[in-house]
Amino acid sequence: MTTERPSLEAAVVIVGAGPAGLACGLRLAQLLDEHREREPRLPAKDSIFILEKGRETGAHLLSGAVLDPSALDRLLPGWRERAPIEAAVADDAAFFLTSRRALRFPITPPPLRNHGNYVVSLNRLGKWLGEQVEAAGLTIFTATAGARLLFGERHAVIGVRTDDKGVDRRGERKANFEPGYDLKTPLVVLAEGPRGSLTKQLLGRLGLAGPNPQLYALGVKEIWSVPAGRMPPGRVWHTMGWPVPRSMYGGGWIYGLAGHRVSLGLVTGLEYHDPGADPHVLFQRFKTHPFVRRILAGGEMIRYGAKTVPMGGYYSQPPAAGAGWMLIGDAAGLVNSQRLKGIHLAIHSGMLAAEAIFDSWRTGDPAAVARTYPERVAAGAIRRELWTVRNFHQGFERGLFAGLLNGAAQMLTGGRGWRDPMLARAGHLRMQKLQAAPRHDWSLQPDEQLTFSKITDVYHSGTRHEEDQPPHLIIHDTDICNTRCIVEYGNPCQHFCPAQVYEMLPAEDGTKRIHVNASNCVHCKTCDIQDPYEIITWVPPEGGGGPNYEGM
Repeated sequence: MTTERPSLEAAVVIVGAGPAGLACGLRLAQLLDEHREREPRLPAKDSIFILEKGRETGAHLLSGAVLDPSALDRLLPGWRERAPIEAAVADDAAFFLTSRRALRFPITPPPLRNHGNYVVSLNRLGKWLGEQVEAAGLTIFTATAGARLLFGERHAVIGVRTDDKGVDRRGERKANFEPGYDLKTPLVVLAEGPRGSLTKQLLGRLGLAGPNPQLYALGVKEIWSVPAGRMPPGRVWHTMGWPVPRSMYGGGWIYGLAGHRVSLGLVTGLEYHDPGADPHVLFQRFKTHPFVRRILAGGEMIRYGAKTVPMGGYYSQPPAAGAGWMLIGDAAGLVNSQRLKGIHLAIHSGMLAAEAIFDSWRTGDPAAVARTYPERVAAGAIRRELWTVRNFHQGFERGLFAGLLNGAAQMLTGGRGWRDPMLARAGHLRMQKLQAAPRHDWSLQPDEQLTFSKITDVYHSGTRHEEDQPPHLIIHDTDICNTRCIVEYGNPCQHFCPAQVYEMLPAEDGTKRIHVNASNCVHCKTCDIQDPYEIITWVPPEGGGGPNYEGM
């Protein structure tokens, strides 16, 4: 059936209202205000469209998070007096965990020194930034996802189609059907975060990539309410070692928040060999360590979430811009994996994108953005920071100790390490089949007091989806799941998903078949990244569905 779609013209469309997209919109508003009287022909603010797939700004934002303030200092001077900060970092430390002991490093490694930084909730910071954007005169269209990119001649991006509303699970129109809009624009700014669906469309269609594929890690996080004095606000601790096997990349964090709360979590690299690896199990075990258990004793888990992080660094970054498109923030892979920070880089990139866009408006040459934005990134703080850690994460391909040695060599050689560039393979290609893979014990019996099942944790993520809608987790060939994968890999989607979305359930003929619990999905996108056959595609669900990461 042919659908008649409304069409709108926009000066720019920003897809994603995270730190990068919001910084881009806010900086554009600032520049328009500064130059409007002298240059009245500049675009109006109502021609800047910011799309957010969540029900509200910040709903899907999740991070540890310790904020480097350098970018916000430039974007919003005086923000400290107004923004929702949990605490300034008061002390920091790093620990190596054995199965029973926590060995404190005598000196905190320089990348993990956080004095001058701030512990924040990315959800609340995102909400606050959204308020600044709206106060500046821009509109954020929430519960509105970019469904597909619109292409013109020579693969130039000419706009975005938003998602249809009111479609049932069979693809039929319901009584409340509303077609998505075609937003026509000279520039689409993709600020979707890691593994964004439109970014994946774009890079796949144009065959674009960096020298290395993007490498990812999965962060699993809980917030606990604990007895007073247990973890003072502003205390920042990081761990390495147990329970992460030495052949895998990973580490934990414990941050003191205001109101007797603790943020804790575990990051696991998605480039392991064992197809049974379960990052959620590793995190639950992390809490049973005596060092962590003492902090949480007598407390209560109040929130849960999970998110992937682009960890590949400088050599995993795709081209930053092209004909009609730009990538900013996590969509561009702008994360310093050594410092475990990316929020400030996302904000920096959003501002640089805005300044390049604004200059193109003044000169009347939108095509210039494809050149000027990458030049600004290459000439500024983003490249300076990422260049010095360009081979950090790749060094962990052979395990923890090899990675630490490479990290030390990298610091002594200005980022070079043992060789430059240090090439890597995509994480899903490193997963080994059952016959050859090292096997670890991934069993867990949650007590539902300190350790929790995935279902219990999902309940604490505030996840909600409209049940009668098209699937947003698409398995392109379920026969592979039911026949090949079950034999070759043991269906690793059952293990790497932190929300128990995928299960192999008995069928009437005695075999097992894949079952998808899409309503559990917390939008981490691990399945889209880590499936060894690359047959799972994540797309935004209808109507803002997903987690509600309040305070995360």
